[in-house]
Amino acid sequence: MDENSQASLAGKQALRQQVGNRAYADWKSNDHRARRLVSEFIGTSGLTFVLSGGAAILAGYGGGDLAPYQYAFILSAIAALWLTAAVYFLGDISSHFNPAMTLGFALRGDMGFPMALCYMVVQFIAAAAGSVTAAALFGTGGNLAATVPQPDMHMQAVIFEAILTFGMVLLILGMTDGPKLLGSSVPLAVGAYVMAMGTMGGPFDGAAFNPARAFGPDFARGDLSTYWIYPCGSFIGVLAAVGIARFLRGPAKAQEANAAMGNPLDH
Repeated sequence: MDENSQASLAGKQALRQQVGNRAYADWKSNDHRARRLVSEFIGTSGLTFVLSGGAAILAGYGGGDLAPYQYAFILSAIAALWLTAAVYFLGDISSHFNPAMTLGFALRGDMGFPMALCYMVVQFIAAAAGSVTAAALFGTGGNLAATVPQPDMHMQAVIFEAILTFGMVLLILGMTDGPKLLGSSVPLAVGAYVMAMGTMGGPFDGAAFNPARAFGPDFARGDLSTYWIYPCGSFIGVLAAVGIARFLRGPAKAQEANAAMGNPLDH
């Protein structure tokens, strides 16, 4: 393949050309795919478990009522710390933990849509499992950290979720570079973003910017009446973020696809 043809490749196609067919086969092996999906399950279920469990424990054993902004601050800190830790120890395998992020990688060409769909299914199952486990252990106090919009402000919540998701996806796509993204900087950046946006937006609509995170508590408490707001907002935000990321940085490179897909088993 000549240099011009190589330069025209993007995302997973560029990665395949760079590492060769034999190494690329590892990304497509069932063993490696299973490891990636288990990693996604751990990270996503852990997120909803600590959020739902944290809300229930605060409500039942916190020693007093808290104002909405206090709940938002504490739960944002819990989520931010969990995601920082989880990306550190699972980042070289797979650490999307968010269907919006997975869709962003797929739209940019870093991973195929069939595998992205598998990711999303596992993420939603994991989110439900995390919140259901928390409810079984601690009860449903604190509404299990459910994301609930303000009355009669559903469209505002959709737009708000689109903005928050746009920022998160653009942040990750912009920092993607290598098997652990940019090493130690990405977990800290993700944690900082979650802490800031969760604290700011939590009292308004729960500030999910993650359809799985919104789904888990709603599923566990049996109320999906306003859930549609969160995937709708996230979908809009992802489309905008991928378009802007491509404009700013061009097509995905091989190392970016590597970051999205994780390390191969034996290379």
